[in-house]
Amino acid sequence: MHVNEAYQSCKKIIDYHSKTFAKAFQHLPLKKRRAVWAVYAFCRTADDIVDEGLTPEKDIQEFKRQLDLFSAGQLPEPSPLWIALKDTFQRFDFDLAPFYEMIAGQEMDLKRKRYTSLDDVLDYSYHVASTVGLMLLPILAPRNKDKLTESAIYLGYAMQLTNILRDIGEDLGRGRVYIPEELMVKHGYTLSMLEENDINLPFKALWEEMACLAENYYELSLESIHLYPAASRMPVKAAAHFYREILNSVRSNGYDVFGQRAFVTSEEKKQILSTIAE
Repeated sequence: MHVNEAYQSCKKIIDYHSKTFAKAFQHLPLKKRRAVWAVYAFCRTADDIVDEGLTPEKDIQEFKRQLDLFSAGQLPEPSPLWIALKDTFQRFDFDLAPFYEMIAGQEMDLKRKRYTSLDDVLDYSYHVASTVGLMLLPILAPRNKDKLTESAIYLGYAMQLTNILRDIGEDLGRGRVYIPEELMVKHGYTLSMLEENDINLPFKALWEEMACLAENYYELSLESIHLYPAASRMPVKAAAHFYREILNSVRSNGYDVFGQRAFVTSEEKKQILSTIAE
């Protein structure tokens, strides 16, 4: 397979699974845009193995073995993902650590269904989301990637907390509860209430506490936006603002995270782009 075909296969993955990311990064220069597609395809593959696979424990170990081969300079298999990723690694100075940490985060979903504290949730969020930002830094801000590490981690926290708050019902269907027990106890919201999809005042209060934490992390992550080169600044800002708007979409839906999936419309994204471009 030609490398251009491999990149196009990765592009189809991001276009299908994350219109938000695809829209946010569409104005990057082509070389950087293609690298983002390859990194996203890696993350999506790991995620799908755990969420959709028939033998996830075995398959995630195989995926890790393939990463071992890749890190040793071999092409694990002639698939679009590895062909595109090999080309991307030749063009940018990547650290392999966040790629391994991402896989470790996916493994957490196979071992753990409940979380005790917010710190536990943030640790999980680091592994499945902050790692994505760390993977992207060599593409988006190669000269300042070390200075932007904390910012990328914060944005990952914010986005994953947003995912958690949007997908409460969907995750419950998979037997997973990411709302920490300490917050449920604090607000008097029980597991039985959650299983009954009860959107009462305690639910709204704990949801808002986590949402405010996410919004704070969005703010912290964007404090360093000036350290990104001009071409990357708008895509990062757009990704943050698009994702943050999901929280307002849930609010507009009356906090119904059980019966419908909140999303940001194309028109809303256009409005956000015009606002942050000013």
